[in-house]
Amino acid sequence: MPSPPPKPCLYAVPGGVLSLSGPALLEFLRAVLAKGASFRFKARGFSMLPFIQDGDVLTVSPRPARRPQPGEVVAYCHPETGKLVVHRVSARRAGGYLLRGDNAPEADGLVPPANVLGRVDWVERRSRRMRFGQGQERRVIALLARHNLLHPLIFRASQMLRPLKRRYPV
Repeated sequence: MPSPPPKPCLYAVPGGVLSLSGPALLEFLRAVLAKGASFRFKARGFSMLPFIQDGDVLTVSPRPARRPQPGEVVAYCHPETGKLVVHRVSARRAGGYLLRGDNAPEADGLVPPANVLGRVDWVERRSRRMRFGQGQERRVIALLARHNLLHPLIFRASQMLRPLKRRYPV
């Protein structure tokens, strides 16, 4: 007699890691945050360099009762593309927030408050929590981004540090 098929187990996979991307990740994130729980996932892309790198693990908490402040990093659903994006609030405007990646040459446009899903509370890189870009300096980062100074500054700094990286690899 054949054994009965295994019962499906929600949210559990071998190894404890569920690999999702695109619309599936966005819907799973929405569902978890709607329950009031935090959500961890691996960042993909380079728009938030150097503060968030491709492969960092982000912890997103549900949207707080207060409005996101300039400098905070939030996860949101892009109003035009419908994609999950993690960028920094550079300014609050009537009708929404001006969001921008730290390494992006342009802002994302005005994002309605309803599209903001949660706030990035932690960034982990190689199992270590990263703090820079999350503390009080986040306001300076937002100010530089709002005035189109952050992207050129990051580019120049990376150019200057390139020889050091070659000489002292990590």
